Amino acid sequence: MSERVPRPRTTPRVRAEIDLDALRANVRSLRARVSGAALMAVVKADGYGHGAVRCARAAKEAGAEWLGTATPEEALALRAAGLPGRVLCWLWAPGGPWREAIAADVDVSVSASWSLREVTDAARAEGRPARVHLKADTGLGRGGCQPADWPDLVADALAAERDGLIQIVGLWSHFACADEPDHPATDAQLARFREMVGQAEAQGVRPEVRHIANSPALLTRPDAHFDLVRAGIATYGVSPAPELGSSADLGLRPVMRLSADLVLVKEVPGGHGVSYGHHYVTPGRTTLGLVPAGYADGIPRHASGTGPVLVDGKLRTVAGRVAMDQFVVDLGGDLPEAGSEAVLFGAGDRGEPTAEDWAQACGTIAYEIVTRIGSRVPRVYVNEHPTG
Repeated sequence: MSERVPRPRTTPRVRAEIDLDALRANVRSLRARVSGAALMAVVKADGYGHGAVRCARAAKEAGAEWLGTATPEEALALRAAGLPGRVLCWLWAPGGPWREAIAADVDVSVSASWSLREVTDAARAEGRPARVHLKADTGLGRGGCQPADWPDLVADALAAERDGLIQIVGLWSHFACADEPDHPATDAQLARFREMVGQAEAQGVRPEVRHIANSPALLTRPDAHFDLVRAGIATYGVSPAPELGSSADLGLRPVMRLSADLVLVKEVPGGHGVSYGHHYVTPGRTTLGLVPAGYADGIPRHASGTGPVLVDGKLRTVAGRVAMDQFVVDLGGDLPEAGSEAVLFGAGDRGEPTAEDWAQACGTIAYEIVTRIGSRVPRVYVNEHPTG
């Protein structure tokens, strides 16, 4: 027989199962590490691909005091979904929805004179002060105010505060190399942050929160916790870097499990080319399984020939090129039924690969693996309501 009869399919062809109990456990574990500081659960990029609204709600149920987004549109979507409490957004472009953010009680970040000018104009139009976090560039070289310009930005912000247009509630920055535990840049940035905070406070700023720690600094640098820590990828149970240890080493559980159903299993002879370009040719008579997920779903094309997949209790490898909608695994003569599950990644405790395994196979970071899973892949939420 060259082909197995498929079993009836009752689930989507490919799905990302999101375990909200795992997310809650991660938040509780992270909060326990920062007893002297509040915790922000960062839900940018649609909750790192996991679904921002549901993950934000679960994080707050587990005790996260703040939520963080990159764009104001992401923050406003949280408000539209009815999520209360403190929300900070930090990636602004000229002409952004400042007034809408102020009206929605969203904290905003200011790094330069143009953004301070726009937020004060919006506050004047809205008739209420904006809550502002002044961002310092302590060495990352992306957003944030350079040290040479910092005194002037602080002075202008204080003038706006005296005019009742803003409240300076935060002073903050972001690390460049905290995922490399021994990198000297982290100490240098921390020293610069302390210096710039001291300058602002000497000018009269009385911030509610000072914050610089991202996930890796949260896990490894308690001296960087200050008043607030920002938990990004760690919220979702993914290790920020292999150098820091696996998720299990860090006491975290991956939240996303990505799987698909085989849509075809067939026998082929040796010397048979597989997928575009025939970069894989079967070494002998074997069986092939077709997985209905491809780079349009967020499966990295770089996983061609390297991506690990668990099928029928055995680890397999992507055979040949990942195509737009599908890829193939060599089943080595096994004949699981069409409809059998192929697990791309999950928590790793049932023999399945993890997102970190996929990152290593693709020469990237696990952040990219989970965030690139596209909207064509339905998110299936489990344990949506907390227990106990």
